Amino acid sequence: MSSSIALVDDDQNILTSVSMALEAEGYDVTTYSDGAEALEGLGRAPVDLAVLDIKMPRMDGMELLTRIRERDNLPVIFLTSKDDEVDEVVGLRMGADDYIKKPFSQRLLIERIRAVLRRRELADKEPDSQDVLRRGELVLDPSRHLCTWQGKEVNLTVTEFLIVEALARRPGHVKNRDQLIDAAYGENIYVDDRTIDSHIKRLRRKFRAVDDEFSEIETLYGIGYRYKAEQ
Repeated sequence: MSSSIALVDDDQNILTSVSMALEAEGYDVTTYSDGAEALEGLGRAPVDLAVLDIKMPRMDGMELLTRIRERDNLPVIFLTSKDDEVDEVVGLRMGADDYIKKPFSQRLLIERIRAVLRRRELADKEPDSQDVLRRGELVLDPSRHLCTWQGKEVNLTVTEFLIVEALARRPGHVKNRDQLIDAAYGENIYVDDRTIDSHIKRLRRKFRAVDDEFSEIETLYGIGYRYKAEQ
């Protein structure tokens, strides 16, 4: 069964050319020319992944992502302006799974889409295919894409879930940024180191919303990150 994708951009040339490329790869594509239209359409016809331009009329990509995150963890890839690093950082902090700078190659976008969908498939495997991971107050259930801390659910994107899982599987062991990129994105996808830093900041914020004393994810400056070893 082919995956469904929502493509949201106010540039009609991008909507036409990218949708044609995605359909040629076997994806079902729905296009929207602004955020407000997309929010209404996604409510009627959910998709497996959304590709959002950040700068759009009526409702920009940031606000659209915020509204999407109020109801589900739909995987999202942002399209950002070439030199707008602020957009990238803010987007990742808000829970985007990836971002691509304009102008971009359609092949790169397709590879990023495949990677994000592949991560979602890993999270949705049958219940017996992966063991539930328990580390003190942390419980990770990959089969249900469920994360809890102190018995309370922590709502994570696919990328965030995979980063926590990679750290928690070996408490006390340091993972550098490259290792976390491989765990969350796959070995053949290039992602800037700062992307991992943004994900870690957002993860801490989500866990501290449940427990303001959460400190299990530790930073080793200049080296990487680790999950605190159990006492």
